[in-house]
Amino acid sequence: MEATYKDEILQWDLFRLSNAIFDKQISPVEVTTHLIDRISQVNPKINAFITVLAEQAIKDAEQAEQEITEGNWRGPLHGIPIGVKDVIYTKNIKTTMGSQLYKNFSPDYDATAVEKLKRAGAIIIGKQNTHEFAYGPTGDRSYFGPVRNPYDLSKMTGGSSSGSAAAVASALCYGALGTDTGGSVRIPSSFCGIVGMKPTFGRVSKYGLYPTSWTLDHIGPMTRSVKDNAILLNALSGYDSQDYYSIKTTQEDFTRLLDKGIKGSVIGIPTSFYFERVNSEVKNQISQAIDVFKSLGAEVRPVNIPQLQQISLAHQMVVKCEAYTIHESPLVNSPELYDLEVKERLLSGSTPKALDYVKALQMKQVAIHEFNQVLEEADVILIPTVPVLPPDIEQREVTIDGYPEHARSAINRLNGPTNLNGFPSLQIPCGFSSSGMPIGLQLIGKQLEEANLYRFAHSFEQEIAIPTVKMNIG
Repeated sequence: MEATYKDEILQWDLFRLSNAIFDKQISPVEVTTHLIDRISQVNPKINAFITVLAEQAIKDAEQAEQEITEGNWRGPLHGIPIGVKDVIYTKNIKTTMGSQLYKNFSPDYDATAVEKLKRAGAIIIGKQNTHEFAYGPTGDRSYFGPVRNPYDLSKMTGGSSSGSAAAVASALCYGALGTDTGGSVRIPSSFCGIVGMKPTFGRVSKYGLYPTSWTLDHIGPMTRSVKDNAILLNALSGYDSQDYYSIKTTQEDFTRLLDKGIKGSVIGIPTSFYFERVNSEVKNQISQAIDVFKSLGAEVRPVNIPQLQQISLAHQMVVKCEAYTIHESPLVNSPELYDLEVKERLLSGSTPKALDYVKALQMKQVAIHEFNQVLEEADVILIPTVPVLPPDIEQREVTIDGYPEHARSAINRLNGPTNLNGFPSLQIPCGFSSSGMPIGLQLIGKQLEEANLYRFAHSFEQEIAIPTVKMNIG
């Protein structure tokens, strides 16, 4: 492959690369070698990877190439380099949680999600940086340093799946695994201009994930295109007896509805909470996106979800109580090994009473009921993913419509409700700000209806021409 052709291939989506590998037009070894070279050039600028598995990835690519040459093609992920967030266990490979506490930790087993990737023939290219213990939406509190936004190196990527989003956006891998407890797949996907799915709770096994919150954590795919995302979810989903929260579902193909169109469908736009205190440029892009959906034949209808504020507060209560419980022992024994901001947040979970936690759990049922009621009259709910543009790294206050708000609160605000009720939520890019920063929208659907969300997202993606904005990574 000539240099320009190689560079072009790195910008391809996963589906296109998969077809080229299957047709033996491109070798997994050539792609992986060039990708490792690109990581060596770009990663020092954005800090997306903590560990790059250069030697092992080449070996795996050679094996994939041999299998494909012999006619033993495993499917669309065979020979495709994928990244893994560094809170997901990889056997005999350093898994740090972005923390000094685990800087030299290597698990003795693979997480189920990693096992599934390997079984599908994917090549694990490396472990990706994360907000420490995946406990923060900014992506700039890691023992290994902040991840920098490829569109502007002074800006946040969002968190906690910061390295995964930046790597996918920067063409350092063709997809990645992130985790989402309060928006941690969707927020960085929005800030970096990629597609990120938080599936239905229990759809993807959490076995081998270092927990942030047992009842709210999700593992989800992060990709450049909607079809790629559905392909990756095909490989990840399925019941796992090792995960006590895993749900039994029939195996399905999440790409099956992509080309069905959305004519005659109904999109619900919430009348409260989700569109309050939203940056004007974000509002404008969402408004334009709604017009695109209308042009595709969808009816757009206002919908009411009455207790969203209480649902959001309940989510925050569950997160803080469960996160503190998970970290109680190391917080006592090794408090000096925690990032100060992360430690402060964790310790705030020690003060609520049992009744506060129980009341929050009761709101989970309210959240399930209220969203189900709305989704009886609408096929999907459409909201902004994040109400602000990416702040500067270390910035901790933003201003929206003249009112100050803590950056962490603003970034996180719109995502928690569907972590609480476990409904699938899909972030897709919908445009850029005047300063060249990505803006995203979010689609929410009924439990287990990821394929339907992909249908809406794919229809939108095929219709809209998002301008190409130059990244700041050379």
